[in-house]
Amino acid sequence: MAQYFPPYGWSQEGKKRISLPSLYKGSLLLPRPTSSAPPFLDFGASYPSSSSVTGRSATAARALKKIHSEAERRRRERINAHLSTLRRMIPDADKMDKASLLGSVIEQVKDLKRKASAIGKGFQVPTEVNEVTVECKQGNGHLYIIRASICCEDRPDLFTDLIQAFHGLSLRTIRADMTSLGGRVKNVFILYRKEGNAGMCLSSLKESIEEALSRVVSPDMVSTNVFPSKRQRLLESHYYS
Repeated sequence: MAQYFPPYGWSQEGKKRISLPSLYKGSLLLPRPTSSAPPFLDFGASYPSSSSVTGRSATAARALKKIHSEAERRRRERINAHLSTLRRMIPDADKMDKASLLGSVIEQVKDLKRKASAIGKGFQVPTEVNEVTVECKQGNGHLYIIRASICCEDRPDLFTDLIQAFHGLSLRTIRADMTSLGGRVKNVFILYRKEGNAGMCLSSLKESIEEALSRVVSPDMVSTNVFPSKRQRLLESHYYS
């Protein structure tokens, strides 16, 4: 229902007059607002009702709950799969509960670490640091027994330098173990020397061996050996025989 307004002044119902700067001088007809509509409200726009907003919130909450539920289901599936793998690895674990199974796994891992450590002690792996260790003890028959180990860069004349060092101290080889890795080498020697040679005491012998081997493993060590390779092999064969 349209409401009539005169071009100037106020209407009888107290409505404010509207004056437009146009060529049109007639009356202006405006639609009558409903009594429930608030002022300055766009009547052409559609606004959601409170019930529709509540419905959408509930739908979003259900979707979020479903996502969390699916993530929890996948997590439990992964845990159960890992537990099944552990049950196959541990003997007689079919009837164990989760706590007992995990306890058995921990003990199994500790046992494997102990075994690996024991096995690793038998291997001489070269380190990145040049080092010399010497242990001496007095054996039977007036003999000194020496365990000497060196770790250094591998080089062609290393054994020749070692032979010369041992020969200069009147040491003979009982056993020699060598490990080479990545250009580094570790040698462990079991040596002996007769107690009466030059009347040297045990501590002095140890110091002399450490000093001689330290010169061998030194990065600045330059071999003084000038033997041809064939004679070098003969010398090494004679020394270790």
